[in-house]
Amino acid sequence: MKRAVALTALLSLAVLTAPAASAAVSETPTASPAGRKADLGRQTLPANDGWAAEGTGTTGGAAAPASNTHTVSTRAQLAAALAAPSPKIIYVKGTIDTDRTCADYATGGYTLEAYLAAYDPAVWGRDTEPSGLLENARAASAARQTADIKLKVGSNTTIVGLGKDARIRGVNLHIDKADNVIVRNIDFEDTADCFPQWDPTDGDEGNWNSLYDNISVTGSTHVWVDHNTFTDGDNPDSSQPLYFGRPYQVHDGQLDITNGSNYVTASWNRFADHDKTMLIGSTNNPATDAGKLKVTVHHNHFDNTLQRLPRVRFGQVHVYNNYYEIPDASTFVYALGVGVQSQIFAENNFFRLSRAVAPANLLYNWGGTSLTARGNVLRVGGPVTPLDLVAAYNAAHDPDFGTDAGWTPTLHTAIEPAPAVHRSVSRHAGSGKIG
Repeated sequence: MKRAVALTALLSLAVLTAPAASAAVSETPTASPAGRKADLGRQTLPANDGWAAEGTGTTGGAAAPASNTHTVSTRAQLAAALAAPSPKIIYVKGTIDTDRTCADYATGGYTLEAYLAAYDPAVWGRDTEPSGLLENARAASAARQTADIKLKVGSNTTIVGLGKDARIRGVNLHIDKADNVIVRNIDFEDTADCFPQWDPTDGDEGNWNSLYDNISVTGSTHVWVDHNTFTDGDNPDSSQPLYFGRPYQVHDGQLDITNGSNYVTASWNRFADHDKTMLIGSTNNPATDAGKLKVTVHHNHFDNTLQRLPRVRFGQVHVYNNYYEIPDASTFVYALGVGVQSQIFAENNFFRLSRAVAPANLLYNWGGTSLTARGNVLRVGGPVTPLDLVAAYNAAHDPDFGTDAGWTPTLHTAIEPAPAVHRSVSRHAGSGKIG
């Protein structure tokens, strides 16, 4: 499942004691790294750069004193730096990884082999979710993993990678009930769940569900996620087995923005080779999210990602100048998910599709009624042509979507002509490509 953890080791696992406490940060706070052309830790979101520029804008930890800047290269150092007072700047150097394996987290007698035997639909049925000793053991094991890999990010914080090889692997950054956070120039890789839960009631055939995103934004405001790369590394979804006829899903989202979050800009990131990529809004209940979830998604590269590019509920979401490469019709589900009371404004995006991917399937109806789509273009093995997303969808599906999202974005950078987007995004999106 995770790196260097053979499945057979997990299957034979006995009850383990709790993991040892993490070591404290070995490095003292440092001034900004010397010799850099520009100190990325002090950079702030430019004016008008999407919804995160609203009101006070987004400055992260730019005002941090030199005594509250930290250079970190281990999970323990990152956790300790995140616990420091704000404002703060955290520079990520090299690769940060959890130092534990799935076997280290398992407890209560959990083994995957026993779990599969207990909740096989032929034994358990399909009408109720798993419960009992094995499900309790799975949940307890998952709680131990969560305690180790879910790291909270507080207000007035900048986390930025140094150079072109900064990486955070197997860790979930949780921006929770915070304001004014910047995350830039980092490879996020393989935040895999060691203990996915089987739910036979999820959909017609049941599904395996996992817990962790690379970055989770919950109940937070003024967040800028920029020039990062998100992948599953050497543990892609495509390599997972089937159990009970369904993919054993060990990954959740790459960047999810939920639980009443507001004023977020996601720009110049690369999302690659992943299933459920970006969720905006977590439930169809308006109590938490109505009037919020204002998000800008611009100049991102969605490369062989299968769905949620993004999926939206409630929010006024501006999706512009993104580059979508969709090579495989057998796995692709949809690009833009039009959810309950969503107000997507999609303009000047570039869609490069294989011949087997139908433009009519770029949108998916998750209970929404309308969106604005203008200036988008399509390439399918030949010249670039205009693409009317709504008309293509309506020609093949019922009920029709309306064509007016009910608002017009005003907070945005210069909007490129759509035919040029694939070149600029290919050159500049992702970590190590700032400047």
